[in-house]
Amino acid sequence: MRAAYLPGGSVVDLEEAADPQPGHGQVVVGMRASTICGSDLRAIYREHLGEGPEAYQGVAGGHEPAGRVLAVGEGVDRIAVGDRVVVYHISGCGQCDECRRGYQISCTSSRRAAYGWQRDGGHADLLLAEERDLLVLPDELTFLDGAVVACGFGTAYEAVRRADVCGADRVLVTGLGPVGLAVGMLAKALGSPLVVGTDPSPDRRALALRLGAVDAAVAGSDTELSDLLDDGAEVAVDCSGNGRGQLTALRHTRRWGRAALVGEGGQLTVDVSEVLIHRQLTVHGSWVTSTVRMTELLTNLVRWGLHPQDLVTDTFPLEQAAQAYRTADAGAGGKVGITWPDEG
Repeated sequence: MRAAYLPGGSVVDLEEAADPQPGHGQVVVGMRASTICGSDLRAIYREHLGEGPEAYQGVAGGHEPAGRVLAVGEGVDRIAVGDRVVVYHISGCGQCDECRRGYQISCTSSRRAAYGWQRDGGHADLLLAEERDLLVLPDELTFLDGAVVACGFGTAYEAVRRADVCGADRVLVTGLGPVGLAVGMLAKALGSPLVVGTDPSPDRRALALRLGAVDAAVAGSDTELSDLLDDGAEVAVDCSGNGRGQLTALRHTRRWGRAALVGEGGQLTVDVSEVLIHRQLTVHGSWVTSTVRMTELLTNLVRWGLHPQDLVTDTFPLEQAAQAYRTADAGAGGKVGITWPDEG
């Protein structure tokens, strides 16, 4: 099989690798779609951070895979050959409290391994996965829908559910990359009467409006946001991963409002008394999602008639993986995907 590796320095190496064989409890998935995440760009493609959850171990890249099951090993009984599946991108120990709750993302065991980081990911023709990490993809959703759900849309859904967004809430989204766009789309599906987005990029603001992910998109000045939200949004979600964006989200959450910080990275300096305590804010740190929430999301997407693939602005075959990464790294569009033809 072919597999794309990320040696750092904005390089993609496409190499031949041995086809995987399933062991006990394992499944081989033929890839049909595998999208690129901002964390792949920040922590692997440009440079290797080399520690903690972001320790890249020279494996096939890609942690947002979806495909069709081609083979199963002994002990596999929930997933069958031919199933269309989404891969939850963290394989945890399966025994700790976090794993038992479905939040393998928070597993602290030395056995924790992320697809595309510490074990081979979806930027390859075939993927070896643990059965417990697979979610069945509803027929109404495409493989590209499933790949976008595997991390980005799942992360957005966790944030809006954690902040308990409903039809009474105006929502502010800071950072209109793919996760921010997903937050806007989901907030609207949950009934928000007004979604306002901020981003310094005019291209991303235009895309957010074109997709209908937000009702208004501005650069993010206090004057612009005050004009749109007067006393602030009931819910703010930061997807920028930037201290300035994070502070904007908090400062424009109304009194007694809720905020969720989703974007990775950034250094935040905040007057705790003035911005948080005296204004009675509830602030959530929200990291990816759980298999339970992701299953719920897949069901709701069908119910709402919502397609995460609408965020994808560019797709490439695996042999053009280097171009796919360059396009994603330019940051001018939405989600970028690597796709394969579905052979039925």
